[in-house]
Amino acid sequence: MSNHSNDSQKGTLFNRAYLLPFILVTALFLFWGIPSNMNDILIKQFMKSFELNRLQAGLIQSAYYMGYFVLAIPAGLLMRRFGYKTGLVAGLMLFALGALLFWPAAVVGKFGMFLFALFVIASGASFLETGANPFIATLGDAETSERRLNFSQAFNPLGAISGVGIGTIFILSGVEHSSEKIEAMKMAGTYEAYLHGETLRVIAPYAVLGIVVFLWGLIILFTKFPDPHPDDILAKNNKGKVGHLLKYPHFYKGVLAQFCYVGAQVGTWSFFIQYIQDYTGEHEKLAGALLTGTLVAFAVGRFSATWLMKFIKPAKLMGIYGTANIILVLLAVVIPGWIGVWSIFLTSFFMSLMFPTIFALGIKGLGENTKLGGSLMVMSIIGGAAFTPVMGVISDRTGSMALAMTLPLICYLVVTWYAVWGSRLVGSRE
Repeated sequence: MSNHSNDSQKGTLFNRAYLLPFILVTALFLFWGIPSNMNDILIKQFMKSFELNRLQAGLIQSAYYMGYFVLAIPAGLLMRRFGYKTGLVAGLMLFALGALLFWPAAVVGKFGMFLFALFVIASGASFLETGANPFIATLGDAETSERRLNFSQAFNPLGAISGVGIGTIFILSGVEHSSEKIEAMKMAGTYEAYLHGETLRVIAPYAVLGIVVFLWGLIILFTKFPDPHPDDILAKNNKGKVGHLLKYPHFYKGVLAQFCYVGAQVGTWSFFIQYIQDYTGEHEKLAGALLTGTLVAFAVGRFSATWLMKFIKPAKLMGIYGTANIILVLLAVVIPGWIGVWSIFLTSFFMSLMFPTIFALGIKGLGENTKLGGSLMVMSIIGGAAFTPVMGVISDRTGSMALAMTLPLICYLVVTWYAVWGSRLVGSRE
């Protein structure tokens, strides 16, 4: 592109010449939001159909986010060698395979097979996040990278809403038998058939998801992507190293903040249905509807944050939102019940900007290390695997889902610290 064209695009959200790749990649943010939030429904469903305790149910998120951790670096290396497009297509094919594996897993009725299928889905999603986040961040003027990434990430909660909505409608049956009824069904020999029937409910939504994602991968495969960004060319000629990243305090502090943020987000949403049922006694369908509602708040927060960043610096806005969530989660811990439910509900609005903002702030100014830094930032999503089982243990041991919410509270303290102090670009220039 000419210098004149570059100047004309300066300060805009994205380069119009890249409209189709921008749309295709932005849609990926919606796609990976679907299975990651259907996990919240799976936790409730599999606690029923496989008779799991909360620690075992937490392994659903552990298996899923372990896929991110294991595949993030390989994804980054693949994209460094072959480019963003190849990595995104590979990710979509893995994603589709994992979703389609739900069919045999449900027929066989083995919990371990579902955990493997979730690992494969997340492996594909790891490729998508490793590639899509830096691709969008660099697809235009550096001054608008946080806004651009927040805009694309705003489609992620639409996927989250879709995932929970689909799960609530098509996976949750709404049938919750009393202990007396269960004993009667066991005596009649019908209980195992009932449990298997509940497990089979996952097949249709995951099969449809797998087919759609596979077709989207084919569309991207046959679409022309823009030439490499200058940072990408530099990375191929002078590859970054992990040791170089230690010279960027804002980066490695960002990895810690992202680890904590994802732990807070996944832990909160994973056990929101259980929190509602424990302290209000409401049935699973209403609890699922409230989970869907909190994801709507998340979506509103994402889009509004993109607009607010025109007037308020991203780090400052994240500090304000982090403070709000510290107060809200504290209320949920000390006042369980409907006050706690609505407090947790509102945290989704304020957490909405955190992932893309931490990501954009963390990789800013990394130059040749951008792709490697993006891979490590995606690896920090392992926080979702680390915190959820611990929350399950706390709840099982103490009998208090509210007390388990102290973990997200600690996480928001870390995120707020990063927003106010840790994200400063001190020592980031070579």
